Amino acid sequence: MSTYPEAKIPTALFEDPERESRWRARFTAPRVSLPDWARDAPQRSLYVSNFSGTWEIYAWDRDTDEHRQVTDRPQGTFHGTLSVDGEQIWWFDDTDGDEFGSWMVQPFETGDAAPAVPGTHPGYPAGLELGSSVTGLGMSTDDGVTVWVVRDGGKPEVLYQHEQDGGLSAMSWDETMLVLSHSEHGDSRHPALRVLRVDGSEVAEKWDGPGKSLDALAFAPVTGDPRLLVLHERRGKEELLVWDVLADTETEIELDLPGEVSADWFPDGKALLIAHTQHARTTMHRYDLDSGELTELATPPGTVAGAAVRPDHAVEYVWSSAATPSLVRTVSADGDDQVLLTPPGERPPESQPVSDVFVEIPYGPNDTVHALVARPEGAGEGPVPTVFSLHGGPHAADEDRFSAYRAAWLDAGFAVVEINYRGSTGYGSAWRDAIEGRPGTTELEDVARVHDWAIETGLTTPALSVVAGASWGGYLTLLALGTQPERWAGGVAGVPVADYVSAFADEMEPLRAYDRALFGGSPEEIPAVYEKASPITYIDQVRAPVLVLAGDNDPRCPIQQILNYLDRLGEREIPFEFYRYDAGHGSLVVAETLRQVATEIHFARRAVGLG
Repeated sequence: MSTYPEAKIPTALFEDPERESRWRARFTAPRVSLPDWARDAPQRSLYVSNFSGTWEIYAWDRDTDEHRQVTDRPQGTFHGTLSVDGEQIWWFDDTDGDEFGSWMVQPFETGDAAPAVPGTHPGYPAGLELGSSVTGLGMSTDDGVTVWVVRDGGKPEVLYQHEQDGGLSAMSWDETMLVLSHSEHGDSRHPALRVLRVDGSEVAEKWDGPGKSLDALAFAPVTGDPRLLVLHERRGKEELLVWDVLADTETEIELDLPGEVSADWFPDGKALLIAHTQHARTTMHRYDLDSGELTELATPPGTVAGAAVRPDHAVEYVWSSAATPSLVRTVSADGDDQVLLTPPGERPPESQPVSDVFVEIPYGPNDTVHALVARPEGAGEGPVPTVFSLHGGPHAADEDRFSAYRAAWLDAGFAVVEINYRGSTGYGSAWRDAIEGRPGTTELEDVARVHDWAIETGLTTPALSVVAGASWGGYLTLLALGTQPERWAGGVAGVPVADYVSAFADEMEPLRAYDRALFGGSPEEIPAVYEKASPITYIDQVRAPVLVLAGDNDPRCPIQQILNYLDRLGEREIPFEFYRYDAGHGSLVVAETLRQVATEIHFARRAVGLG
């Protein structure tokens, strides 16, 4: 077995005790997610918190304000929900972060966990819908997707099975219908919808054709109401429609909002809670379905990470900005906004705000590339060390939200540039899909434009520039080091795709389906496209030192293809370091996260000559 140079893990990132304490506190300070609640027992809630040092599930009885840790697993637990009556907690049990497993169930009060749906097989989660008498469950494996239905406590029955990727999206309030998202047409990135009765008979089907996805958000929360809220992109961006699945009629909701939207129902089914995203920030609105009136809910500039409407029409949401750590807040039906849930202990220290930069491009589909830029406190006018932090996904986006990771780089004296390259969400369908058939190199054209801007404006120089990212961002990092070697002093690649053909063979089936749709086929069908997009193709052009981090149990970016890359890198005289950890596609253990972040920044500082 090959050995690789081990990453240097510093005992402390900073000599100054105050600065060292500050950056660590942003990760270790207790945080909580948006609480979920039981449909028929809204006083019972569930949330995820890092209070124990590992992200685990907590139960919250709102009547008594009692909080109780539910799960306690070495690698943490992140996915959970409540039964409609609030008597049971469901949580997903995988193995050491590999994302493959089964749902478990245990009492809300106290008690042992047991398999939730005996008679189903393990897999990757592909949807879960809980009713009072009906349960829908989806699992994905290398053989495809299976959806089961359990009626009146009976045995699970297979409702749907297909080799193409798909899953369970929604269940009607009266528990008579289920909605499947499927890609039987062969494109998992742009799915279609099928509505079935729980006995398996088909109610309706909707597909907008090639390149246009449909996403079922939720049925109206009213018994007997057949209206399904759907996200579509018929006009080049994500918008809303209401589909009466029994009558098979629809009403498109046209809002006078410039960005993209998502939504959820108000409890009476007469209004929608709209989340509107534009230029990496969120606004929330109430939309009355009868009058068409759109009313903004006042929130500060920043990002709403999640929101839901309570039975009393109060809106609970998680808000943060780049400078301000997240808060779980609630705004009442009368407009009174206050903090809902305060974790014990000190609040995380604040950080620096971000500024918008729009760099002009000549190639479209938009006129500019949007980047968020933060400068370290006290930085002078001259060039400063800068990390170009590339988000994962690729269908995601960097936002004006709080990031302990960004703040740590700023504390270390780095400017941080986050780029919403082509492939990112929030900038229209054409921008998101512009990487189809040419992934990797397309995004890096946008990265190069923003890097040119940073040099021309005096923010940084190539000798002070580090490229970094995880997952798809880690993939882009390795690809940048090989295709743009003159731009970078170093690279930090977390859980990357490094050898795309090998990664395709070993990754989870939903991602193989995604890659087939993104690339236009499998490596066997279009080998030249995969070769051009694979970082290992350009390994002989790599000049800068690189740090690679990988999880032993990662189903998304499997470790063997990373080792293939490191074997090739080891044949050259380019310095590199390897950080290997016992988890999956990231870690839910706070101490492990701290070690990784310290290792990344320590490596980058040495790459730009600071240590």
